[in-house]
Amino acid sequence: MTDEWQAAGRYTPRSDSWLRSFDLEFSKELAARGLIAMTYPKEFGGADRTHVERLAVTEELLRAGAPVAAHWIGDRQIGPAVLRHGTRELQEEIVPRIASGEAVFCLGMSEPEAGSDLASVRTSARAVDGGWLVDGHKIWTTQAHHATHAYLLARTARGERKHDGLTEFIVDMDADGVTVTPIVDLAGEHHFNEVRFESVFVPSSRVLGDVGGGWKQVVEQLSFERGGAERALSSYPVLVELLAASARHADDRELHGVLGELVARLAVLRRLCFEVARAMDEGLAPVQQAAALKYLGNAFERDVIEALRRTDLCRDPAFDSVFGQALLASPAFGLRGGAAEVLLSLIARQEAHA
Repeated sequence: MTDEWQAAGRYTPRSDSWLRSFDLEFSKELAARGLIAMTYPKEFGGADRTHVERLAVTEELLRAGAPVAAHWIGDRQIGPAVLRHGTRELQEEIVPRIASGEAVFCLGMSEPEAGSDLASVRTSARAVDGGWLVDGHKIWTTQAHHATHAYLLARTARGERKHDGLTEFIVDMDADGVTVTPIVDLAGEHHFNEVRFESVFVPSSRVLGDVGGGWKQVVEQLSFERGGAERALSSYPVLVELLAASARHADDRELHGVLGELVARLAVLRRLCFEVARAMDEGLAPVQQAAALKYLGNAFERDVIEALRRTDLCRDPAFDSVFGQALLASPAFGLRGGAAEVLLSLIARQEAHA
């Protein structure tokens, strides 16, 4: 499919395609071919395939730089979270719409001044007849301007620890009181947003899991977010150009040495992706393994770009757009999904309990 669409000029491969390349029709075509919701039960529109099988498909889509941002968040983590923790009513309402490419999700997690401290949530939800009223402010909300739904983490009670009293919700983005404001990035592109919630009514049926049990659930969910191939392949188009250049510069031993190291690291990262997918197939939530993959994968993505920067190739007009595109996207690699310090603390806990 990707070859067909590229040949027809439907899309141009690019770095960071899973975050920046939004094409709802492409996602719906993938859904029609059974390539979204692959691991979901058939009764909800899925294919009952394994996470390892899904990994093979997502790797190929990322390698092709395909425009998959419309379905990526919903397919990757919201569907699995609803299947694990949602009521039957919520599963029947939400999961088939993700599987068909109809529902587009954004993540209402990050907040101003909170950095990577996800537990410092100020957005609040108070109980009212039939549901909850939400007030708060989220930031860096990818594709919120296209989204039909938001996953939202809000505080429903105050506890002794800041991790207590958090609850997950599914919110309609067209609900009264939801306002989306664009954030334009260094590349002049609009995929980030600020989202404000002002007395937004959320029905009780849209609570995901247990009221007040959101922290444990969101940590589990982050293993789906951090543990995929996108954590190592965001700058893959740059690596492709470097490999092509190496064939034209057969006597450049330094370039070949750098590429050899990068290819070896990529092989290790692919193995880590496989191990995370296999753990998910066993019903586990591999929080620490996913954190390790994201930490190492982000470093790899940046080093691929740096390898091109150290050569004269980035000054060649043929490489300029590929290099510039990846370079402008790279500051976010180590932030989204958790900063390095957060990931290292998760990995350290695993070592402490080993």
